[in-house]
Amino acid sequence: MDEHADRTLDAVGPRLKHLRQRREITLAELAAETGISTSTLSRLEAGLRRPTLEQLLPLARVHGVTLDELVGAPPTGDPRINLRPIACGDGATVLPLTRRPGGIQAYKFVLRTGDDDRAPDLRTHEGHDWVYVLNGTLRLVLGEQDLRLRPGEAAEFDTRTPHWFGATAAGPVEFLSLVGRQGERAHIRAVTPP
Repeated sequence: MDEHADRTLDAVGPRLKHLRQRREITLAELAAETGISTSTLSRLEAGLRRPTLEQLLPLARVHGVTLDELVGAPPTGDPRINLRPIACGDGATVLPLTRRPGGIQAYKFVLRTGDDDRAPDLRTHEGHDWVYVLNGTLRLVLGEQDLRLRPGEAAEFDTRTPHWFGATAAGPVEFLSLVGRQGERAHIRAVTPP
């Protein structure tokens, strides 16, 4: 192997550790997501083992980065983002619109038609959120407020305030969201029913 390839592979370990720590997950949690043993992940992060393609593929997938980003490949000069929709269990689709790790991240959310009587599952986390409605009506429950945002309307709020997003019975909704690093891992906050 040439010297450049050696340096590239040597840099993967610290990058893997940074990505895992940024997501605030343990080696055991990452092992469960990737199917790679905790000890192998530990050795990869410490640079005591060189990664194989079979290991890099699931690691890139769960961290939401490309293989090029994972190994630190030089930029190709093509600024286009390869949109990879992520289907969520509740029928929502999320499209990451940014590809660099860290900092502010942009996402497009598509939520299927909702139920106006649905009790929201309020969540809190550190940071701020900004949303802009593209199509449909977005139901935003923010603390005690139950708001309806229409196309062209935006909202910005401290995410330590309990909040929830959903579509209304009028149809699906599409919106953009900008969140900081803290928003990537939301924490459930217990809410006492009225």
